[in-house]
Amino acid sequence: MWRKSFLVFLLSYWALKAALDSEKKTQTNTCFPEFTSPSLDSKTNVIMKGQNVSLICSNKNKSLQVTYSLFRRGKYLTSRSGKGEPVTFNLSITEDQELGPYKCKAKVSNCEKYSREFNFTFADPVTTPVLNVKVIQTKPDLYMTLHCISFNGSMPINYTFFAKGIAMSPVISTSVREPAEFNLTKNNTGELEEYSCEAKNKLPNHAKYSETFRMPSRGGDSCPLCLQLLLPGLLLVLVVIILILAFWTLPKYKARKAMRDKVPRHNGNIPMEAGIYANICENQADKESVPDLEPMPCVSTAQDEACNGGKTGYVYSEIIF
Repeated sequence: MWRKSFLVFLLSYWALKAALDSEKKTQTNTCFPEFTSPSLDSKTNVIMKGQNVSLICSNKNKSLQVTYSLFRRGKYLTSRSGKGEPVTFNLSITEDQELGPYKCKAKVSNCEKYSREFNFTFADPVTTPVLNVKVIQTKPDLYMTLHCISFNGSMPINYTFFAKGIAMSPVISTSVREPAEFNLTKNNTGELEEYSCEAKNKLPNHAKYSETFRMPSRGGDSCPLCLQLLLPGLLLVLVVIILILAFWTLPKYKARKAMRDKVPRHNGNIPMEAGIYANICENQADKESVPDLEPMPCVSTAQDEACNGGKTGYVYSEIIF
């Protein structure tokens, strides 16, 4: 009998408790119909270690005086009150356990409501990216391949390519540490061209830009290396011409110098002269001549007569230096 009575008592107790809890919940939800759950947010959820952050807790109702309390992993941190305006909680996060989760509780009289959880994430900023440009020269177009990579920074990293400061590519996202690639075909107009790239990850306001690559000006039918090869080519041609002239004039100079060295020198103001004499005939009346021999013929030159009337003659050729 007593067991039956005890069972009835337990059933009555649980029924009464359930009714009270339901009534309390109803009263909590209906005490301020315009009172809703608060929201907890920040400008970004990706931060660097040691960064100062701000958590903003707010309620849609602007007429109620609300007390906001901040919790991290269920542990109470601090409270602030506000009416109509959101409240801001400033924190400095240096450890992994400080990343969250965070919750905000809004309380008006006996009404309490909690926000959703909010978590931060640590990230490393990107470093200055490196831009590499490969150019294939054709006529009349240029085929270019641009590579951009940042060697440090949390993944994923988004890359954008620029021409003269204007974006010319879509955002290229990479989840592994490899260069982003962009292919470009353009007319070979010879205008000055400047290219750069941007790298950034989820960290706000931490974008980095590469150094500007400047392609030298060139004519429509020229190539990028022509200007660089023109001057050495001209110098090489000039050296070859000088060598040819030197080898051509050196033998003549040596021959002329040798002839000058053989000419006798004379002092005074009289011009230097040298004669080359040749006895080309003999006098038939010479006493020492052999009898019964006919006189030797006379030999003449284009310059002078060698003999005249059987007399001994000489050819005189004059060389003047």
